[in-house]
Amino acid sequence: MPSAKLLQFLHEQAVDYDLIHHANAVSARDVANRTGVSQSAFAKTVMVRIDGKPALVVLPADSHIDWELLRAAAGARRVEICRGCECEDAFPDCEAGAMPPVGPLYGLPVYLAGGLLRAERIAFNAGTHTETVAMRLEDFRRLVQPRVGHFAKRGGIARQARA
Repeated sequence: MPSAKLLQFLHEQAVDYDLIHHANAVSARDVANRTGVSQSAFAKTVMVRIDGKPALVVLPADSHIDWELLRAAAGARRVEICRGCECEDAFPDCEAGAMPPVGPLYGLPVYLAGGLLRAERIAFNAGTHTETVAMRLEDFRRLVQPRVGHFAKRGGIARQARA
């Protein structure tokens, strides 16, 4: 079942969205493939710490974080990825690794990769590995008020660097 908190928020904000049910998929690339959403329009969510404070980074499924560019975009001295239990504690209503990129629901700032701005509609995990929300990017930006930056690199696998 998708995050009730997320669906309630979208309903309260009168956002038009589609809820897509799909076979179980864990990676953002697999979810995009199972839902028929372009990998460049599927928004994966990564929880990070920026100068010790938690935040969400949202980037296309076919990309990875360039840690130095994120550090510069955030104006931070240090950025690092959060690990399992930190994410689970921050998103108690979501399956591990399926958190939606709607930071205001969880008291977290959001950094949106500029590459997603090319998409008219984006899709993202709805709190489970079997449901996805698709909505207009314009609505997402209005609801979330993300900081937009260029810190994502297409292809390859991100190396865990600490900037």
